[in-house]
Amino acid sequence: MRALAAAEDGGQDKNWQAIWEKIARRMRVEFGDDIYSSWFARMEIADIVDDILIVSVPTRFLRTWINSHYSDRVIALARKELTQIQRMDIRVRPRGAPVPQKSDPQEKTVQTKPAHVRNPAAARVASSGGFTPAGQGDGQGSPLDHNMTFDSFVPGPSNELAGAAAKRISETKADGPIPFNPLYIHSKAGMGKTHLLHAISWHIQKHSPQRKVLYLTAERFMYHFVLALNSKEMLGFKDHFRAIDVLLIDDLQFLQGKSIQQEFYHTFNSLVDNNRQVVVAADLPPNELDSLDVRMRSRLAGGLVVDIGPTDFDLRVGILNARLEEAKKRYPNLNVPTEVIEYIAHRVTRSGRELEGALTRLIANYELVDSIMSVDLAGRILKDLIKSSPQGRIRIDDILRSVGKHYNVTRADLLSPRRARSIVRPRQVGMYLAKQLTSRSLPEIGRRFGGRDHTTVLHAVRKIEELLRMDDKLARDVEFLRGILEQ
Repeated sequence: MRALAAAEDGGQDKNWQAIWEKIARRMRVEFGDDIYSSWFARMEIADIVDDILIVSVPTRFLRTWINSHYSDRVIALARKELTQIQRMDIRVRPRGAPVPQKSDPQEKTVQTKPAHVRNPAAARVASSGGFTPAGQGDGQGSPLDHNMTFDSFVPGPSNELAGAAAKRISETKADGPIPFNPLYIHSKAGMGKTHLLHAISWHIQKHSPQRKVLYLTAERFMYHFVLALNSKEMLGFKDHFRAIDVLLIDDLQFLQGKSIQQEFYHTFNSLVDNNRQVVVAADLPPNELDSLDVRMRSRLAGGLVVDIGPTDFDLRVGILNARLEEAKKRYPNLNVPTEVIEYIAHRVTRSGRELEGALTRLIANYELVDSIMSVDLAGRILKDLIKSSPQGRIRIDDILRSVGKHYNVTRADLLSPRRARSIVRPRQVGMYLAKQLTSRSLPEIGRRFGGRDHTTVLHAVRKIEELLRMDDKLARDVEFLRGILEQ
């Protein structure tokens, strides 16, 4: 066996460990500190056989979770250090099996200090005999981003209600009535859910420090559950979470496992029934979380359910300008022309996160290369974002076909001069989507919609933007069509 030979001479095993530390560093960068510490910190290399990377983890749950959620990405990262790797075999270590000393890719020296010096959280657990979750700060869950506050949150028609509800919750007094419980915020990735959860936590910590507020991702909750289960600290786990005043759970769609979901359900009920605030964020509304028990979905739907919709052009400009003002504190001479901001807002439409990433690229170019900001420069720097965005692949023919099918209107009617309301509104929706989802100019969109003038297209776009603020049915229609076209 290769593993036995390696153990006898010690050289190959040492070399594997050095390679594994490089892979671990790549995983930390790829997944972030929170996910890495939850799922990969205790993963170790065991062997390499032909094109198979064999690793070990301490529990069956970790093996199942990593296999189902991260296997392909870990293999891709491993291949950057070991090009022959094609597969990964995850095995469960026997209880009491030794673990290599250097399991943390950020560790620089072998730890020789006593456990109570190395890990204050572990010392608290040992001394108190109770459960203390590892995480942000002094044992308080997942890390919080200092930049995600209410001051940096940019409101708009699509997120105004969610922002107002989050602010109301954060301002509720410790002994005051809870306005809505739970608050459930859902949207596609990158629309601001996490920002609002972080903002609530920061605001309460600053203005009501006596309240116990805990922000956790669903993955982190599962990690704490498994940790408590393995260490036989379930009673302490229950007591800890049910003593929280404000519990904020992010990415609920990732909550997996029947026993974990049952524990979350009981924790949730205990908090709500005892007038403690719960805030939940997920990618889907409660009734579409098929992996959750129907009782849990029903309880979640019983509070205030708020959707954050797609950003419109004005909101995207607002987000970019807000981030630009923050950047100018570091670079006082930074100047990004209005036409560049509007170019990005027109071309990068999928999420606020991508918008901020686009602006970061431009600022990095300014800092490192000292280039003059222009639309041409932005186009070159952001070409991959623009190419992968819906504008790079959606055609006006696709829009005409989808709009016609949704509203039961023929293509000929959409392109005709007819002005019946049953035709005008779908035509305006089509023009609006063409402006939002393609890179075509107003005159070109007008030509493709039956040879109309660019002012007609501009009127249609502004009309639909106005109606989206007050017509919920139209907003759902537009969001449905956008989703169909972006698939």
